[in-house]
Amino acid sequence: MAFHSRGHMFSFSTIFLCMFSMASSQLTSNCYESTCPQALSIIRTVVIGAVAKDHRMGASLLRLHFHDCFVNGCDASVLLDNTSTFTGEKSAGANVNSLRGFEVIDDIKTKVEAACPGVVSCADILAIAARDSVVALGGPSWNVGLGRRDSTTASKDSATTDIPSPLMDLSALISSFSKKGFNTKEMVALSGAHTTGQARCQLFRGRVYNESSIESNFAASLKSNCPSTGGDSNLSPLDVTTSVLFDTAYFKNLINKKGLLHSDQQLFSGGSTDSQVTAYSNDPSAFYADFASAMVKMGNLSPLTGKSGQIRTNCRKVN
Repeated sequence: MAFHSRGHMFSFSTIFLCMFSMASSQLTSNCYESTCPQALSIIRTVVIGAVAKDHRMGASLLRLHFHDCFVNGCDASVLLDNTSTFTGEKSAGANVNSLRGFEVIDDIKTKVEAACPGVVSCADILAIAARDSVVALGGPSWNVGLGRRDSTTASKDSATTDIPSPLMDLSALISSFSKKGFNTKEMVALSGAHTTGQARCQLFRGRVYNESSIESNFAASLKSNCPSTGGDSNLSPLDVTTSVLFDTAYFKNLINKKGLLHSDQQLFSGGSTDSQVTAYSNDPSAFYADFASAMVKMGNLSPLTGKSGQIRTNCRKVN
């Protein structure tokens, strides 16, 4: 009997923590332990399967979370399709023909809903899937705070203005991240997500053909896949060395003038962030720790809690 009493006390306290997190701005990593104990394992299983099938998917799911949180907070607004009352964020310049992984999120949501209907938010699924993607690619793990709710609207305009551009200079990058509460060191750490994933020719053509801060052989290899005209959608890896591993090769590439995007190379261009890039290139443990901390911080950007928002049944549309 005493054992059962402790079990009931634990169950009640866990439910209380989740209810508290949803009623306040505090997120808690054990939010679903009693309300949907299968949630984390379901998400992890789907993510591992998706990344095994398509290694690029890990970067895509990580990017979904980033593009969600930078636009009015981590509220899954990025997943909403257009409606008669708003134009969604999928059609913003930073996202159109670029964001992917929506079907993986749909698959996760369907399975989670089957296990525990109306409990786990799409915003929390994005946050967990991002963490699990990094782990699947060999990167660090972190405790994901949970208890977010989902938005009932989206903003193409906010996505257009708030998501950092791959054409930004260092000062603009620092300013863009600062507006979201990140210091320069955290900006460099989060940029390390470009250790995996790919980018379209359209986004790096200007760097390849017009910039001098690029290693000549690297530039030549990119030109073969990214002509001066046409081929806008041709893909090249953001990390030319180990594109499907979450490691520090990205930073070593920058030191060797092998950053794919203009915004990447700006992190090592004789400016204030050179020393941080060098430090991360030599110390994977420091990068992993700082990246994980910055991801926790990003996941806490303006979550909807309490009675705000809803728990969407279908992540693509409002209930």
